[in-house]
Amino acid sequence: MDHLKKLITLPATPPSFAKAQQICAELAGSHYENFTLVSYLVPHKMRSHIVALYAFCRVVDDIGDEAPGNRLALLDRFGEELRNAYRGAPRHPVMVALQKTIEQFNLPEELFCRLIEANRIDQQKTRYLTFSELLDYCDHSANPVGRLFLMIFGYQNEKLFSLSDSTCTGLQLTNFWQDLRRDFDMGRVYLPQQDMERFGVTEEDLSRNVANDSLRELLHFQVERARDYLASGLPLIDHVRGHLRVDIALFSRGGLAILDKIERAGYDTLQMRPTLSKQQKIRLFVLTLFPWRWKRWIGN
Repeated sequence: MDHLKKLITLPATPPSFAKAQQICAELAGSHYENFTLVSYLVPHKMRSHIVALYAFCRVVDDIGDEAPGNRLALLDRFGEELRNAYRGAPRHPVMVALQKTIEQFNLPEELFCRLIEANRIDQQKTRYLTFSELLDYCDHSANPVGRLFLMIFGYQNEKLFSLSDSTCTGLQLTNFWQDLRRDFDMGRVYLPQQDMERFGVTEEDLSRNVANDSLRELLHFQVERARDYLASGLPLIDHVRGHLRVDIALFSRGGLAILDKIERAGYDTLQMRPTLSKQQKIRLFVLTLFPWRWKRWIGN
């Protein structure tokens, strides 16, 4: 919590650019287990930009999930700092570092605003009636990251953005089904209520330590949905160059591996949160360096 308090406190004067970069790098390092955006193959000159993007996402999510006090007010203040990064002189170290990335790659403000809005939604909405509502949330919480990532590496193509959206939505859905217990304990249910009713699942079922047959059937249905989105995004790999092919392939293969773990656990993510071990992550990295046919990954 101390690191979060430090990050949500605006300094009286902005740090130097070098200090801002250092703070972003430290933030990325402290969350390295989740920091998949920067692989060892990313050119050194590009890492500071990816770190700044990651730091922005990390701070916004931490405010939305963990910050004490009025989270909506804190998100509004962070949004004001975003506007300052585009129109003035930001004071927040993440924004100081991000400002140069925004200017160098002409990144649209609207995509960053969507990421902040996703966390505003989390403060005000804890249930989703339909799958369409959940997809709209993904369009705020996940899809902007993929688009920004592509833009930083020089891709400005609506077809690629659409493929990226499929991948990012698939990864976000995977995270929802992986974190069913954690989210429920935080008061959030991302399973669409219409689907819960269709499969005969209640919130009382979610409060238990073991998934019943109805919940397992519902999770099976949702896992296949996530697989479909990841599969739809796989052609993106063939449209990018160099290390980016490996990065995107790792995102997809990692998501599919988590879905496989959920399946092997009998679609019960109430008892445990399926994750990849360090050894499994290394194996995925090594396998991804070879010219696999991406579509064969599904179900493997």
